[in-house]
Amino acid sequence: MALVRYNPWQELNALERHINGLLGDTRVPSARFDRDFIRVPAAELHETDDAIHLKLELPGLEAKDLDIQVTQDAVHISGERKSQTKTQNNGTTRSEFYYGKFQRVIPLSARIQNTNVTADYKDGILNLTLPKTEQEKNKVVKVNLELPAT
Repeated sequence: MALVRYNPWQELNALERHINGLLGDTRVPSARFDRDFIRVPAAELHETDDAIHLKLELPGLEAKDLDIQVTQDAVHISGERKSQTKTQNNGTTRSEFYYGKFQRVIPLSARIQNTNVTADYKDGILNLTLPKTEQEKNKVVKVNLELPAT
């Protein structure tokens, strides 16, 4: 019988890979808990000193199909891509398009002024500019390191 050295980090690494795989995927299990998956829009966050810029990919949706709610620390986006019904007498149709409702909550790294949010929606790309509160803007303090006089 051979002795095998136990490495607890190996299990943690496997768990980390599994979680990263789940979070890296833009699909989430549906509420029905079966094999159906709901696709959520891909997001991109860019933070500057004055604001957080959120970009969402929402192809095929019209502005009227979106519901966007902004709190001081999160953005809630929901919408629905409606199915277009087609009738065909001959042949089959195979579709990889997703139709249905989606919802996504994006937490923000800084508090924002949710009353001054600006939005632009063009060609299936939603751009939100979320200005930071004055407290967040003044959060960084520069520290001067001066050498003592000898």
